[in-house]
Amino acid sequence: MIENTHKQMIKYAEDLAKMVKDLKEENALLVKAKRELEESYTERIKLQAQLRQAQKMEAIGTLAGGIAHDFNNILSAIIGFTEIAKMDISEGSVTRSKLDEVLKAGIRATDLVRQILTFSRKTEMEYMQVQIKLIVKEAMKLLRPSLPSTIEIRENFSTSREILADPTQIHQVVMNLCTNAYHAMSEDGGVLEIALLKENLDEESAAEFEDLIPGPYIKLTISDTGHGMDEEVMDQIFDPYFTTKEKGRGTGLGLSVVHGIVKSHGGAITVSSAPGKGTTFHALFPILEKVEIKKEELSTGPLPGGNERVLFVDDETTLVKIGKAMLGWLGYDVTVSTGSLEALELFKAKPEAFDLVISDMTMPKMTGDKLAMKIMEIRPEIPVILCTGYSEKINEGKSSEIGIAAYVPKPIIINEIAKTIREVLDKK
Repeated sequence: MIENTHKQMIKYAEDLAKMVKDLKEENALLVKAKRELEESYTERIKLQAQLRQAQKMEAIGTLAGGIAHDFNNILSAIIGFTEIAKMDISEGSVTRSKLDEVLKAGIRATDLVRQILTFSRKTEMEYMQVQIKLIVKEAMKLLRPSLPSTIEIRENFSTSREILADPTQIHQVVMNLCTNAYHAMSEDGGVLEIALLKENLDEESAAEFEDLIPGPYIKLTISDTGHGMDEEVMDQIFDPYFTTKEKGRGTGLGLSVVHGIVKSHGGAITVSSAPGKGTTFHALFPILEKVEIKKEELSTGPLPGGNERVLFVDDETTLVKIGKAMLGWLGYDVTVSTGSLEALELFKAKPEAFDLVISDMTMPKMTGDKLAMKIMEIRPEIPVILCTGYSEKINEGKSSEIGIAAYVPKPIIINEIAKTIREVLDKK
């Protein structure tokens, strides 16, 4: 009897051990299923966030394309009338120097419109060999007057090495980061420090950054002694539309623009901060090895002009006035029109009365490219220059395909249009 009881106890222990084993396996399966479910949920949340960001970026692109044409027309008026005013003022006068500053500001605004289009992937950046130190100094020169005396600026530029970059984009990086630093110190003041140092990344250091390779880099450091950020905020600062600023002081696009610019230049950007201990941004840009880049020579002589007959077409009355004044000053015999259909009738009436047609692209009833094609049907050899503030329907490549002699982006600068007109007419 004792022996049977012992056997039963052994069997009971074995059954119990099997039950424990089965429970452990079931528990492991449950843990695995839970983990997979959590991962699936996390991935779903991540994909939803990426979709929202993609939709926001698409909205930015649509907005950018929508405003670029109108804004460039406004800049055309500002730049155009400034250049016309300069024509009547003697060299070396105080008024002329002031107009030069207006002109510089207008051209800077033109670069910023191009930058918005680049950020929204509507146009390509223009890379060139640049000394980043000079760009940073220029940005600080513009920024310094707007900073209160409670903010001390410290500069440490220990390298003059060059990078391959779009100067306007780099200028925007500096302005955005410094403006953020200013906002962080606007109430209590503090120290804004800007530094440029050379840093060599080895295999181990480069591996800490996404997509960076070992080699020499310029490290742009911009730090402040402001209120700082916690980790939750730092995790989101490069997201479009995220901002901690009060209404009216920011859109939440600044740092996402900065991040995009640095990445597009083959670099990386990091941030370190803590509440009450300020914030430091480090932006790394690969140093350009010594290469010869052919630079376009700037003409210092008089602007090229002529006496040919030009038909100038734009639906903006203001721009027609500017075009007539500019081309007239260059010596051309100018006929103007504020409508594409009107311009076509003028040309049909006297096809041999014109040597060149300059037309806007975006016009009601008939766009500039269609006007050009109808004009060239009448006189195939007539050169046409197409101007546009921005259009998704036309670019330099497409305009060339349909026989356009030249493609000029707005705003129209007298130096550029003078050179383009002469090139086109002389080629003819």
